[in-house]
Amino acid sequence: MVNAARLITQIVIVGSQILGRAFVEAYKQAAKNAAQNAAAGGTGRAAVDAATRKTGITVEEAAQILNVDKTASMEELLKRYEHLFKQNDPKEGGSFYLQSKVYRAKERLELELKRRTEGAEKSAPSN
Repeated sequence: MVNAARLITQIVIVGSQILGRAFVEAYKQAAKNAAQNAAAGGTGRAAVDAATRKTGITVEEAAQILNVDKTASMEELLKRYEHLFKQNDPKEGGSFYLQSKVYRAKERLELELKRRTEGAEKSAPSN
């Protein structure tokens, strides 16, 4: 009985040491990745990350939700949005959750379209 208790105590202590080391290594790796991302981050990447944080959805996810290409025109985007938004209206038996995902997808793609047009305007030669 005493040996069993001793064995269990040793297992708990060794397990705690292993977990402690794993957490320390994970923290070091996360800090290293954060430092690398901060050093590599540019204004374009920061804008994309800000838009993703704002809407909670990536461009790829948004395009998939609305079933459009990432480079879709505003007209096509709005057409798909209106259709899916009406389809998921809770008053018509739809899902508020899906309706809000459709809204966020449209919002994210609009931000991406705005970012692309601003980038094109900056890169266009001025006369």
